[in-house]
Amino acid sequence: MSDTYPIVTYQAPSIRERSIEVSIEEITTKEFQDYLDKLTKTMRVEDGIGIASPQVGINKRIFIANIKGKNIVFINPLIIKKSETTLITEEGCLSVPGVWGTVSRPKKISIEAIDRHGRKLNMDLKNMDAIVFQHELDHLDGILFVDKVIEITRGKNPIIN
Repeated sequence: MSDTYPIVTYQAPSIRERSIEVSIEEITTKEFQDYLDKLTKTMRVEDGIGIASPQVGINKRIFIANIKGKNIVFINPLIIKKSETTLITEEGCLSVPGVWGTVSRPKKISIEAIDRHGRKLNMDLKNMDAIVFQHELDHLDGILFVDKVIEITRGKNPIIN
């Protein structure tokens, strides 16, 4: 048995499904904690700065993102406030290999989530941290960055072309 998961790409119907909430009871199980460890390792091995559960074929509202230099688990995440000011940045995605494009997203956000220990997490994020959070949160709603792309900068948009 591998200690990482295979990445689900844009062709898989499950990548477009809305993920389901995770219960507090589930978070505290050994199986769930092992899953989070394996998901984190998959992100590292794939050289990602974030990975959402649907990207490994498990449609639960969980993602891991490198925020403020640390890999943080976000369970049942929400954006509770966002700035009107936006940033346009180049994004890529493990589930859309070989494609990069510019996307506009709010520059600052305030978020709520549950951490891997079942504790409430509140954070204010800006710039790249805010972008990564929003990109991964989109995965939990079945949205890929190519759905929001302004311009493809590298590769070819597989959703359109």
